[in-house]
Amino acid sequence: MRYQRSIRRPLFLVSSIVLVALLVSSASPVTSPQTPNQNSKSGRPSQKAIPLPPAQKPTPESSAEVVTVNVDLVKIDALVLQKDTARIVGGLQKEDFLLYEDGVKQEITHFSQDQLPLSVVVAIDRGPACPHPIDVWSDEAHRAAREAIDRLKPVDEIAVMAFTDSAKLIQPFTRNRIMIEQALNNIPPPAKTTNVAHCFNLMFADAAQHMLKASNPAGRRVIIVITSMTRLFDCSNGPSNRAASAAIYESGAVVCAIIPKVIIQRVENALQTVATSVNKVVAAHYMDLEYLANETGGEVLADKPKKLDTTFQTLIDHLRSRYNLAFVSTNKKRDGTTRKLKLDIDPARQKSQHKLVIKARRSYISPRS
Repeated sequence: MRYQRSIRRPLFLVSSIVLVALLVSSASPVTSPQTPNQNSKSGRPSQKAIPLPPAQKPTPESSAEVVTVNVDLVKIDALVLQKDTARIVGGLQKEDFLLYEDGVKQEITHFSQDQLPLSVVVAIDRGPACPHPIDVWSDEAHRAAREAIDRLKPVDEIAVMAFTDSAKLIQPFTRNRIMIEQALNNIPPPAKTTNVAHCFNLMFADAAQHMLKASNPAGRRVIIVITSMTRLFDCSNGPSNRAASAAIYESGAVVCAIIPKVIIQRVENALQTVATSVNKVVAAHYMDLEYLANETGGEVLADKPKKLDTTFQTLIDHLRSRYNLAFVSTNKKRDGTTRKLKLDIDPARQKSQHKLVIKARRSYISPRS
């Protein structure tokens, strides 16, 4: 029996208390500050399947040259924001960054900004919610995702998957925007029975495997999860949270999430967060989406469904504004160990830009001979 089932009854006992607390207080956002885009579109689609504009034609699969890289090259995506305003900081050079592995300074050998292609896995949660259903794939979310994908470059590729207590690949990696739109139109409805669980551990393990099929080994890897939850217990029919997390680290993927924020979602997420904290004493294993995003240099953005277009656009703008760094470790041991990373801005540059925040991966797993 899954952990979700084992805690369902005690969760209902406290749901009323949490609901009252949330209704009388203003919940702080899960996310980092967003920069609104004044060009965002409005209006609700008339049906679930959103048709393409008649004039749009299929995007041909790109024959872009595959770049071969050293297997020991460690790649890092870094987003630099002003702490006070959350504005993107551009124009930095390689010399402005300081990189350390396990406290030892490393030489940055590769540096660029928004030049490498993206391989994006969009994973959509179709699990049930208790006691009321929450469909994270609403018309607003569907439209916002489509508009965000339109902002990607033609060379960027996208895969689409849906998950509950199993993961289903709806569309393998493709650059064809019509095939992507068809996949978004064919997302299955949410599960109607509470016997079906949400399974982060299974979904992330599968997403990491899909990343192995990305067409360009030198490209950047991103997993965007659309869900109502930030913490979930491990499902017994999948790998452990540690194995799933390790697979994500090895893939080099940046984990991001979009959370449609409504009152029922906040209640359920609060209950699940409390439950995972309490069950630490019985060694119940769970995955923390925010922790995984922080460790990989990603971000979790949440907003009301009617504002998801701005939220998605903010996320895509952040992905396209990231600095791409790479280095070859001075530690030549190929032992498969986890090594800590720290990326800083040179103090002189930091002073001229005021307080800066860097979102970048915090560790990686070294190659094994």
